[in-house]
Amino acid sequence: MALLTLGINHRTAPVELRERIAFTPERMAEAFSELRVASGASEAAILSTCNRTELYLAGDDDCAAAVLRWLSGFHGLLPAELENALYVYRDSEAVRHMMRVASGLDSMVLGEPQILGQLKDAYALAREHGASGTFLTRLFEQTFTVAKRVRTETAIGENPVSVAYAAVSMAHHIFADMSRNRALLIGAGKTIELVAKHLAEAGVRDFLVANRTLERAQVLAEARGGRGILLSEIPGVLADVDMIISSTASPLPILGKGAVERALKGRKHRPYFMVDIAVPRDIEPEVANLADVYLYTVDDLRHVIDENLKTREGAAREAENLITAGTQEFLSQLRALDAVATLKQFRQRAEILRDIETEKALRALRNGGDPETALRALARGLTNKLLHEPSVQVRKATAEGRVEVTNWLRELHQLETQDEPLSTTPENL
Repeated sequence: MALLTLGINHRTAPVELRERIAFTPERMAEAFSELRVASGASEAAILSTCNRTELYLAGDDDCAAAVLRWLSGFHGLLPAELENALYVYRDSEAVRHMMRVASGLDSMVLGEPQILGQLKDAYALAREHGASGTFLTRLFEQTFTVAKRVRTETAIGENPVSVAYAAVSMAHHIFADMSRNRALLIGAGKTIELVAKHLAEAGVRDFLVANRTLERAQVLAEARGGRGILLSEIPGVLADVDMIISSTASPLPILGKGAVERALKGRKHRPYFMVDIAVPRDIEPEVANLADVYLYTVDDLRHVIDENLKTREGAAREAENLITAGTQEFLSQLRALDAVATLKQFRQRAEILRDIETEKALRALRNGGDPETALRALARGLTNKLLHEPSVQVRKATAEGRVEVTNWLRELHQLETQDEPLSTTPENL
């Protein structure tokens, strides 16, 4: 079974490209249905976050070219638009990559914990659509085990600088005293929940949380003493907020340039601080061109995050060692499974030959044949049939110069060297 991982992330592609090949929840069923047909893979999983889109495929053949054509076509791009940003990992490198992703070593925020949950969601989604079989199930489960060890046995996750924390940190460059500012948070997922936590710690007391579902917005907002509203109510409150941080799964922008322009007219040059963490983006990029608006995307947070990386370099090295060990363990498990399957097939073939020769001997006995003659014929016939094909293949391999086949034969059957006769005493048989 061949394993293939193909994707783009925050290192290889800007947000403008990442948002174009992000998979929305509404199209996941369609994607799973098409992907396995287009690739020929027997198993598939899709991970799509603000920082990466990755496809995990298991099958008999290398299908990277077919997947690239499908991925670009599914999102309305030309393959050439993706090629320079695309990375492809195969087999052991694909295993290692997934474990690095799950452990937070491939994240924009080194050691950030959210990616593990996102990878678990991707696995659950693949199972829900019947796309994950025995191979990917084993890989995901081993990956989660290794990621848990990385979390518990290293300091990689201690005091992580999350994207949410970085977003709030940037607000300090605009507002000296954040207790005087009102925040509008768009979305109600885990990222926005973290943003609300960090804003509260920075002194913000006045919160609005806008969401497609009012109940979820109210729960999150009221936990911080704020108020929940629907997305449709945003234009009515826009002029009264100073900070806007957005992270939703919407396929289209939620906040447009026109709405912000109208809100700016009554603000008397009071600045707007906006961070769009979503991919695809929630805030139209043209908003950044307006006066008194400071709009940042998830890519703009990188320099804030980089400041904290050096403090965890030692933990990252420890984590890499655990991942190397975890990769080797998984590959050993696969090899063991392959051996079991081969041995099962070998035994089944031997049993078929045994049954054929046994039936011959029984027919001879039923016809009044001599028992000793029938028994010797059975032994001779079984020996010849069991050894015929291996003998042919060993002679062929030796003639081709593949002497390791002969060496393996000696090791498998514990044969002596050519100069030493094979003993036929009972204890050696």
